[in-house]
Amino acid sequence: MTQTILVAEDDPKTVALIQMYLQRDRYRVLVARDGRQAIDLARSGRPDLVVLDLMLPKVDGLDVCRVLRAETPIPIIMLTARAGEDDKLLGLDIGADDYIVKPFSPRELVARVRVVLRRTAQELAEQPEELQAGEIRLDFGRHEVQVRGRPVYLTPKEFRLLAVLARAPGRVFTRSQLLDKVFGITYEGGERTVDVHLMNLRRKVERRPDRPEYLHTVYGVGYKFEVAHDAAP
Repeated sequence: MTQTILVAEDDPKTVALIQMYLQRDRYRVLVARDGRQAIDLARSGRPDLVVLDLMLPKVDGLDVCRVLRAETPIPIIMLTARAGEDDKLLGLDIGADDYIVKPFSPRELVARVRVVLRRTAQELAEQPEELQAGEIRLDFGRHEVQVRGRPVYLTPKEFRLLAVLARAPGRVFTRSQLLDKVFGITYEGGERTVDVHLMNLRRKVERRPDRPEYLHTVYGVGYKFEVAHDAAP
């Protein structure tokens, strides 16, 4: 079945280049020239992935990403001239699955589209609808988490990090492995990113983040998820 890619970009030459390469790879392409149109097309066109420029008129790309992330787990690749590490971290933290800096290779963009779509399809095929681990309940269909019966808001990256760890209780993941699984193999940021997201996740799901019941550090190696006996529901 032909997959649909929404390209949200206001530069006509860039749009034409991306469209040509994506169509050459047999994708159907929708085009939005501003942020408001991108949101509308994402809702009505139900694309399989969004290529999203940050510098869009009317509604900027970061706000578009926030809106889409609040409504759907659709994968998003950000395309931008902002090359700073802080910009990348912000984009990934609010929900982007990948981040490409202009000027870019259209062949690399298409390759990353393939990687993100393949990873998303694999995750959907592997994951159960729900997972209960102690007092933490993950609903994969709704992308929601409850802790001790109360909903907890997680960013998409926090949700993915928790899901990776909770699906394999007791297994120790290195920071490098978590970078690949949560941020993707093309992410160029350092392993510090994993530590920051893990600390934020502990603040949201643990009773005492300094004495975690679930998200444990294995010093010199990485992290693991393990349910303490007294944490079971």
